[in-house]
Amino acid sequence: MRVLARHTRLGRYARHRARGVTLIELLLVIIIAGVLSSLAISSYSKYIQNAKSTKAAGDLGKIKLLIDAFRLNNSDALPLTLAEVNAGAMRDPWDNNYVYLNFSTITGMGAGPKRKDHNLVPINSAYDLYSKGPDGDSVAPLTAAKSRDDIILANDGGFIGKASDY
Repeated sequence: MRVLARHTRLGRYARHRARGVTLIELLLVIIIAGVLSSLAISSYSKYIQNAKSTKAAGDLGKIKLLIDAFRLNNSDALPLTLAEVNAGAMRDPWDNNYVYLNFSTITGMGAGPKRKDHNLVPINSAYDLYSKGPDGDSVAPLTAAKSRDDIILANDGGFIGKASDY
């Protein structure tokens, strides 16, 4: 009988102890959840930016094909604007217009606004086509901080991607 009473008391204590969660356990769970959610948000943000960059590169490829078709139908002449190839209203994933520069419209001897590589040599021979990227800002040299996130068409269409990868 004495053993049974002791066992019953331990059982009540164990049942009482199992009902609640201590403040330390609760804080530990909240901290772990916070760390995991911050990692997930960071990964998701990178995924979204990569998806937007990929979409912009795809759009540049489509616009290049429209420009090539225009050249075939117009004695190798380039369009003056993207509107001439029905791409004037296209916007990049960051809601900016794509930038098109027909080199035949540039006056003067210098390279001017042409996009340039690390040696300051123009990256295309007939026209530039690019997106200003997530920051919506750009300058001619690709090595400049403002241009590193741009999505560009270079080597006359041989390369389409991030300026920092070129």
